[in-house]
Amino acid sequence: MLDNENNFENEKLEADEQTQESVDADESESEILGGEEPITEESVEGCDAETSEGGEAVIAPKRSRAASVIDYVEIFVLAICFVIIIFSFFTRLCKVVGPSMENTLFEGETLIVTNLAYEPERGDIIVFHQTGEGDAALNEPIVKRVIAVGGETVNIDFETWTVTITDKDGNTFVYDEPYMYLDKSAPLLTSAHEYPYEVPEGSLFVMGDNRNHSADSRGTSIGLVDERRVLGKVVLRVSPFSKFGKVE
Repeated sequence: MLDNENNFENEKLEADEQTQESVDADESESEILGGEEPITEESVEGCDAETSEGGEAVIAPKRSRAASVIDYVEIFVLAICFVIIIFSFFTRLCKVVGPSMENTLFEGETLIVTNLAYEPERGDIIVFHQTGEGDAALNEPIVKRVIAVGGETVNIDFETWTVTITDKDGNTFVYDEPYMYLDKSAPLLTSAHEYPYEVPEGSLFVMGDNRNHSADSRGTSIGLVDERRVLGKVVLRVSPFSKFGKVE
């Protein structure tokens, strides 16, 4: 009888010791985790799981739809600001007025003009402005083609409409102008200058491609163009859209 009681007490003590050891182990694990609850499927709801280099799961918070919309709005606003800066300082839109640049450019067409690191060269189509007391149209942007730059000499044969250029190095050549348009039904325009004519430094000699319907450097209404009055070079035609592209 005593043996049975002793055995019962020993079994009870062993059970109590095992229970205590289990409790101690749980408390130790909780201390190691810093008192945080173990991560379960429920606790990671609303998070995206990523894998680190060591192959361990890293929990990243999921971005809300509102945050994504804000990101798109920020990108759109930055793009608009960039376009405004470009058009304010480096490019501008200009509309062709009059027939003087036909058949290269026609009235009503919209052009993009840039002055970014620009230095006028022979053959460029430029936009500039003059100040005319008698002609209000001269106060608006004017589109013409550069025929000669400062330091060059230009000579025009008004019977054959051949243009001869002597460049700064003294080389003389007939200037090829495949774009030139001559309206044979119109009277040939002459010039207020005597030729050969040397273009002063800092000035440009310009003409319209439609030679018999263009007021330009041949006359006194526009005359030579001061390089400081050049707004930029025509680089693109944007309308009509059917003719969108580079302008030469």
